[in-house]
Amino acid sequence: MKPPLPRSSRRQASVALALAAALLGAASVRGQSVQGQTQGGTLSAIVQPEPPTLMLGLNQQAPTIYVAGKIYQGLLTYDAQLRPQPALARSWKASSDGLSYTFELQRGVKWHDGKPFSAADVVFSVDKFLRTAHPRSRLVINRYLDSITAIGEHGVEFKLKEPFSPFMSLFVVDNMPMIPKHIYEGSDFYSNPANQTPIGTGPFKFKEWKKGSHIVLTRNPDYWKKGLPCLDEIVFRVIPDAASRAVAFEKGDVQLLRGGDVDNVDIKRLKALPNVTMSTRGWEMYAPLAFISMNQRRPPFDNLKVRQAVMHAINRKFIVDNIFFGMGKIATGPIASTTLYYDQNVPQYAFDLRKARALIQESGVNVGATPVRILSFPYGSAWDRLAEYTRQSLEQIGFKVQIEPADAGGWAKRLGDFDFDLTFNFTYQYGDPALGVARHFLSTNAVKGSPFVNNQGYRNPKVDALFANAAAARSPELRQKLYSEVQNILMAEVANGVLFEIENATFHQKHIRNLVQTGIGLNESFDDVCFDKK
Repeated sequence: MKPPLPRSSRRQASVALALAAALLGAASVRGQSVQGQTQGGTLSAIVQPEPPTLMLGLNQQAPTIYVAGKIYQGLLTYDAQLRPQPALARSWKASSDGLSYTFELQRGVKWHDGKPFSAADVVFSVDKFLRTAHPRSRLVINRYLDSITAIGEHGVEFKLKEPFSPFMSLFVVDNMPMIPKHIYEGSDFYSNPANQTPIGTGPFKFKEWKKGSHIVLTRNPDYWKKGLPCLDEIVFRVIPDAASRAVAFEKGDVQLLRGGDVDNVDIKRLKALPNVTMSTRGWEMYAPLAFISMNQRRPPFDNLKVRQAVMHAINRKFIVDNIFFGMGKIATGPIASTTLYYDQNVPQYAFDLRKARALIQESGVNVGATPVRILSFPYGSAWDRLAEYTRQSLEQIGFKVQIEPADAGGWAKRLGDFDFDLTFNFTYQYGDPALGVARHFLSTNAVKGSPFVNNQGYRNPKVDALFANAAAARSPELRQKLYSEVQNILMAEVANGVLFEIENATFHQKHIRNLVQTGIGLNESFDDVCFDKK
């Protein structure tokens, strides 16, 4: 009798069966008008912090994804079990050897400027734009994609160089947004004027962005889903102060709050408000995990014992309980506990100042010789408090520390330029370590230009090989074995300082319907978000 598979392998087998069924061709389209709900109206939300751009192919910071996910679309979306669902692709199938995937596209889709969307746009988006400019997807595209070919106007075929097990999980909108070929072909992608006035195929069109005040999206009258979208407009308000954001929601000036829009200390109070709904659903695809990034290119964090000392000096339970008010759980490794191939049996770093000081002594590094710069993470007051707590913790073991503030654009640029000593970040897992985790540790991804790569400069050829072999393996048991080994190495070497798995709360007025329906939650298109009839 064979022994039972480990938990993550059983889940992988279950997902594989569901995926196999989906690959036979999902033809239904989610989201039609529902009786009892009304057409029209303006949804007022918050974007926090203000995004540096809305060009989703170039920037994938959380506020950009949130707003631009209503403008741009991908071929697929994903339900709460991370099974692929139709978006710009109406059906799909895979070859038995895992080397060929064919997609049939929706009919009657137009770009916001009225030009037709076709297979040529898909080929351009993936083979030209994303292969060059997307900091995450280009890794997979350049490593695994042999070719992408248009089959008439409404079909595309992807051919892989070798099997890549999580290929069908790659098409979430921020990983694979479709980009208009007629606007970007032959241009400098980074300086194209259309970056300021984004054009997609989604249910909402860009209308106005008044910096420091608001972003307005308006209904796309030519949207390819008949009768949708329901809403006339979405207004994303820019309100820098967390307390003011909470007050705006309480007064009804804002109808929707996303995780991070308010301080976690306000969650209990807001949850108790009448006519308010709270949910933590809609993060299944992302499973965000917070970490400390220590720049290993120079002292003092080029020394392993110093990095280990930092981990022992930080009380992660205190961080979760007192800085984020219980909205999370301590992370045991770089792969979230809700993601495939998680393994908890890896090296851990208990809060132990005595151990931290001993490690500093063993390192031989004078950590107080030069002040360490903490680059502030501009995602709200909790992260500001985390920076201050980290400063105090490091000073207790001999560091001198300075905190340097930054806005979202400045933080992204400095992290992308490796201009930092220590900062905070969180990774989206995207359902599989090959998509959401490997990018932070591969030697080949220690490249400038993005805050979502191997910014800390970690290098280990064995880790590179393990990630590559795990991504290509088709057996869940083998993938688990390889990912367990890589998790052990990453934790032992403090490749990044893992902190906690983030739990996000969504608040909205009860008369709003269809907000969280998939595994990407509020990053969805909102095409069938409606208000109840009064």
